[in-house]
Amino acid sequence: MSLHFRNAADLALVGILVTLLSLPVVTAGAAVGAGSAAVYHLVAYGRWPSFVEVWSSFRSRLVRGLWVGPVVLVAGGLVAADIAALRRGAVPGGAVATTLVVTAAAFGAAFLALLAVRAGGAVVTYRPVTVCAAAGILLVAAVLAVFVHPVLVPVLAGYVLFALHVVVRAPHGVRTS
Repeated sequence: MSLHFRNAADLALVGILVTLLSLPVVTAGAAVGAGSAAVYHLVAYGRWPSFVEVWSSFRSRLVRGLWVGPVVLVAGGLVAADIAALRRGAVPGGAVATTLVVTAAAFGAAFLALLAVRAGGAVVTYRPVTVCAAAGILLVAAVLAVFVHPVLVPVLAGYVLFALHVVVRAPHGVRTS
């Protein structure tokens, strides 16, 4: 098996584990942070950290990250409620307001995703290009999540973390090589 195929399979496994560990909602912050740290280790050093290092990373983030999952869940619910109200005409604004809400939500999610990358150990500078690239990654992942079989949706989490780390490491948020 090629190293690239092995890394692809490992990224899928990271996505599945992050998703499973995020199911209790209050553990989502620690799960995403530990998954991000593992992906950072792969990107920075070319190898995966040991299980002991990843477990230690998860445990150290657990108490600090208890609030992250519920806050993100509530924020996502509010955005979904706004979009639903705009689409059925309960709130004036129609397509323009819906586009603005989706755009604001995408950039807010991109900022949170970059915070997760930072929690993984990467140095993040919030340049407009990097935030736009992160928003694009999240929007592509959301579209893929709609079109792939529901069983495969957790796999996307590992690939999203990897893509975010690559964008953060690239000069000006753009991969040149």
